Amino acid sequence: MKYLILLAIVVVAAILIFAFSNKKQSVKLLEPGDSIPNFTLADQNGKPFSIADYIGKSNLVIYFYPKDDTPGCTKEACAFRDEFEIFTDLNARVIGISGDSPESHTKFIEKYQLPFTLLSDTSDTVRKLFGVEGNFMGLIPGRVSFVVDKNGIVRYVFNSQTKAVKHVEEAKRVLADYQD
Repeated sequence: MKYLILLAIVVVAAILIFAFSNKKQSVKLLEPGDSIPNFTLADQNGKPFSIADYIGKSNLVIYFYPKDDTPGCTKEACAFRDEFEIFTDLNARVIGISGDSPESHTKFIEKYQLPFTLLSDTSDTVRKLFGVEGNFMGLIPGRVSFVVDKNGIVRYVFNSQTKAVKHVEEAKRVLADYQD
């Protein structure tokens, strides 16, 4: 019995050490006025998607979400789907990014008929470049949306793990107010 208690203490200590060590290595969340970093990730088809190909062509809504086909992420993705024509009319390209595989993204897109690109950031490289940290001691990837102008400059950031649909509303509002 005392070995189980000792094991539990060691596991809790390891989790706490891991959580706090990740905090020290955190990167500052991008803010309005910052340029977005250049990156290339695999899209839902496994093909390279380079953000540089879209700078100068359209506004961007880049949203980071925790996981395909989970309740909050599904609500968020379907809200972007339902408002997709409005984003198109506002000359904005919607791009979702999570740590899921391209295969997972393909299933998610097919299941909910999502008309936009999903990128696979399995190593959390781009998530870190944008400064998007996890919640609940880093165990759940964060949910953050960035509205980016044609020049690659962040115009607005919305950070909320629980208000998934509000990400869509805020992005739409900012794009409607911002005309370049």
